[in-house]
Amino acid sequence: MKAIAYTRNGPIDVADALIDIDLPEPTPGPRDLLVQVRAVSVNPVDTKIRAGVAVTEPRVLGWDAVGVVKAVGNDVTLFKAGDEVFYAGSLIRPGTNSELHLVDERLVGHKPRSLGDAQAAALPLTAITAWELLFDRLGVAEGGGAGQSLLVVGAAGGVGSILVQLARQLTQMTVIGTASREATRQWVSDLGAHHVIDHHQPLLAQLQAAGVGEVTHVASLTHTDSHFEQLIEALQPQGKLALIDDPASLDVVPMKRKALSLHWELMFTRSLYQTADMIRQHELLERVAELVDQGVLKTTFGEHYGTINAANLRRAHQLLESGRAQGKIVLEGF
Repeated sequence: MKAIAYTRNGPIDVADALIDIDLPEPTPGPRDLLVQVRAVSVNPVDTKIRAGVAVTEPRVLGWDAVGVVKAVGNDVTLFKAGDEVFYAGSLIRPGTNSELHLVDERLVGHKPRSLGDAQAAALPLTAITAWELLFDRLGVAEGGGAGQSLLVVGAAGGVGSILVQLARQLTQMTVIGTASREATRQWVSDLGAHHVIDHHQPLLAQLQAAGVGEVTHVASLTHTDSHFEQLIEALQPQGKLALIDDPASLDVVPMKRKALSLHWELMFTRSLYQTADMIRQHELLERVAELVDQGVLKTTFGEHYGTINAANLRRAHQLLESGRAQGKIVLEGF
């Protein structure tokens, strides 16, 4: 089968940063689905692993996928051959940038019926991340949040684009997104943010100018270390800060004066540790698909980069690393 892999970690601008290879067809384990991959999207985790994780053999990247189930393991109960699915796979298994892919059924949902493959591929990883961050980590109740406010730093990116929608559609919170360019500001506004401010300018002053003032919750999705002091300043006493990025270090002591709480979100945790509630990700994706088909949520598809091959994936990695991506980058077909 066709696949795209990297054989040595490093920058994306070298010719062999990602290469086209052939691999044998995998065999499903007891709870695995063997999926014929039809579309994938690219996430920051792809670029971080390619750049920084050394390998001794070719490693296939990619976690988001849409495809059709070709075969199932002996213990599979949630799906059957022929089902159209979407999912984000496990960090410790081969990735989705291959014609055929194995994934545990507990991480998989039925693809939204109202979306094409490319549009659906934009959703799984970021939807799970945003859902877990908002409802599990920050502890906001679905349908609740009256009188509360959420500041989303990096709202035009993949996670931000779905988080803004979830907060606006499923809670009563006031939603403030940050974006620095005219196009991304409009994108965040169209997704439902009540206010859009610029993360390159002082945050609290902009929040006050918008009539919001200090916020009760912050979701910091990028450059947390650069904004950390301002985020503390922007939070109300006893507020909550959640993050998903990888700051080199954080001095959390200044959070004490306001009794602020800090929360980490990593959507791979359940599959990494095979937690007892791993099936929760299947349930989340089923709910997301339902909300999409009802018109409550819309895809965060940003750009289509063509077929799934090394050259197009290199271009996608380059755009992500530039920090100028809007929504999700998707590739389709082999």
